[in-house]
Amino acid sequence: MNTKIANTEIEAIKGDITLLDVEAIVNPANTFLMHTGGLAAAIVKRGGMIIQQESKKIGNVPVGSAVVTKGGNLKAEHVIHAVGPRYKDGKSGEPEKLASAVNAALNVADKKKLKSIAIPAISSGIFGYPIADSSKIIVDTTKEFFEAKKKEKQETTIEKVVFCLLDDEAFSLFSEQLEGTAKKKK
Repeated sequence: MNTKIANTEIEAIKGDITLLDVEAIVNPANTFLMHTGGLAAAIVKRGGMIIQQESKKIGNVPVGSAVVTKGGNLKAEHVIHAVGPRYKDGKSGEPEKLASAVNAALNVADKKKLKSIAIPAISSGIFGYPIADSSKIIVDTTKEFFEAKKKEKQETTIEKVVFCLLDDEAFSLFSEQLEGTAKKKK
C-alpha cells in the first residue's frame, strides 16, 4: 500500500531495514545511543562500529528527539537515531513523545536534504509500545508532516518514505493505516 502527498510517496513494505537502498534509515534508539539490543544492535552489526562510535561522541539524546550518524557499511548513507518513548500506560505522554520522535527524524532528513528515508515501528520492540497504537501515530505524524509542508508551500527534498516492518502483523497494521490515509485524501 502506498499514498502520495505533494511530491512525496509514502509506502509500507515488509523486510529488513538494514538492507534497504535509501539515503537514511531510522534507528529506534535509546537516550544513551547505546545500540546493544533489538533493531539498534542489528543496524550496528550490519553497518559497523562506526555507527556506535559516532553515537558515543553525540552522547545523550532526549526522548522525542533525533540525531544523525554515518551509515557505515549499510546501503543507507545515514542512520537517523530517533528516541521514542518506553511504553507505560499510554497516558504518560507516550503518544506525543512518539509523534515528536517521528517529526524529529523527518526534520533531520529534510535538513540534510535527503530524498529517501526508511522508518521502522519506533518504540514497538523492546520499548513495548503496542503496535496497533504506534502504527497509527507513526503514519499519521508522517502524513501530517508532509501535509503541513504542502499547506505552507514549503519545499521538501524527501521524495520517498518507506515504513519498513519486519513481521506480518506490523506490516498489516501500517498498510491499513496508509490505506485509511489514501481513502481520506480522495
